[in-house]
Amino acid sequence: MLTVTDPSTPTGSNGQALIVATGPLSTQRAAELERHACNGGAVLLVPAPDSEPDSTLGGVRVSDVLPRTEWFVTLTDRPERVRLDGEVPITSPLLTFDPVDPATTTVATTSVRFVHRPTITIRTIGSGRVITTGITDVGSLERHPTLGVFLRRLFHTGFGSARSDELGIGIVGYGPYGGMGYLHGLATTETAGLALVAAADSAPERLEAARADFPDLNTHADGGSLATDPEVDVAIVATPPAYHAALALELLRAGKHVVVEKPMCLRTDDADLLIRTAAEVGRMITVHQSRRWDQDWLAVRRVLHQGALGEVFNIETFVGGFEHPCRAWHSEDSISGGAVYDWGSHHVDWIIQQYGTAPQRVLCTTHTRVWLDTSNVDQLSLWMQWADGREATFRQSDVCAIRRPKFHVEGTRGTLEGHYRPVSIETISAGRGYRNNISHHAEAPADLAVATYDGDHGLIESVVRPAPDPGWAFHRNLADHLLLDEPLAVRPKQSRDVVAVLEAAHRSGENGGELVELE
Repeated sequence: MLTVTDPSTPTGSNGQALIVATGPLSTQRAAELERHACNGGAVLLVPAPDSEPDSTLGGVRVSDVLPRTEWFVTLTDRPERVRLDGEVPITSPLLTFDPVDPATTTVATTSVRFVHRPTITIRTIGSGRVITTGITDVGSLERHPTLGVFLRRLFHTGFGSARSDELGIGIVGYGPYGGMGYLHGLATTETAGLALVAAADSAPERLEAARADFPDLNTHADGGSLATDPEVDVAIVATPPAYHAALALELLRAGKHVVVEKPMCLRTDDADLLIRTAAEVGRMITVHQSRRWDQDWLAVRRVLHQGALGEVFNIETFVGGFEHPCRAWHSEDSISGGAVYDWGSHHVDWIIQQYGTAPQRVLCTTHTRVWLDTSNVDQLSLWMQWADGREATFRQSDVCAIRRPKFHVEGTRGTLEGHYRPVSIETISAGRGYRNNISHHAEAPADLAVATYDGDHGLIESVVRPAPDPGWAFHRNLADHLLLDEPLAVRPKQSRDVVAVLEAAHRSGENGGELVELE
């Protein structure tokens, strides 16, 4: 038996801690758990076969005990399933059930030889619930991206009364065709609970493109106008970074929830003001750190979470090549903030996400040697160190003809590395002949090489493929947070820490690579 005390873990409807119980239970222990549920608590039960106290508490009898393998779990049609995949795989030993109590409801089944058998059930007792799971690997169940969320929702008896209407989404800075405005519009139209209602852009032709992409939009000439649109609940700021802070502040004060494209802003003081203002007006602010859900980064996180590398003490990431930099605003530091604010917003977020906190000190060296028509530097190397000695380096370059690894992660048991995989599509068509369409090198997910040390054998090497595509995970979380009060995936304090590192790195680079201590 384990009483879960992690503050992120759900509780029963009266705030009592969730109790995880593994059978066989004594009659006395089963009675204690039943009283806990009757008083509004939550119990997660892994029952033992042929245990009468377990069967009575869960309201089910174990019908079959099955070995550890990959099983497909199907969620029943109920409110807790909103914005979750209906059928998902999980690897675990499995129990199937026969309900024996009329108060027991089947909430998930598993197909065993073409027969769907109950494998997660709810028994409502008083003001609480007993959730009985046949997925006996509770750790895998809680960590599962779908089943873990479903499980946490099941513990709340009032979940079905949560807000279920749609949120009106407005995009400030729709941008050119195929840009971030289109991405957010597409994600919004494909995410239940979100509805695209408005777009703002100072360029009339871009508003025309927005209406062509998404008919029936309300269009606005600027963010101030969109801030007055009563149909907009959430405003997404997709302008260049130099304008993020002022627009987000105006939208918050107008009563809108705000999503900001990365980076949140260019200065830590502005990040603090945005967070403080959001709290004062009772609105949400978050940052579209979209690459947290890149399939290769999800694979990196899984390898590290499983402990395959031991204690991680060095992370190195890279992006770039040798080619003329972007000739749009991305290469103008008065608009972009500087080179480190571009890809650095993603890579520093990755690193902080893995290490858990911002670094203690930062040092950034830069070079401007080849491309003299832009104000961004040609190359930068950002070194970060934590108080316990862990370190990380992010490098970005437009003058690196042989690309460094995208990921290089060292731990006390081994090393992980992933290399870029540029994608080109060759075609031969009538009239045009040979064509070769080359995508940006950072778009295709990388395979990961993992080498771990075994004292008897030496190095053991393996390859880890990218994780499955998570779809519009950021936008699903946005809807779940605002409609169901679930935790934000990208918390504003995390984005504030990224800004603090980027601001310090930019200052360090301008001052010849001085060491900057972060508060």
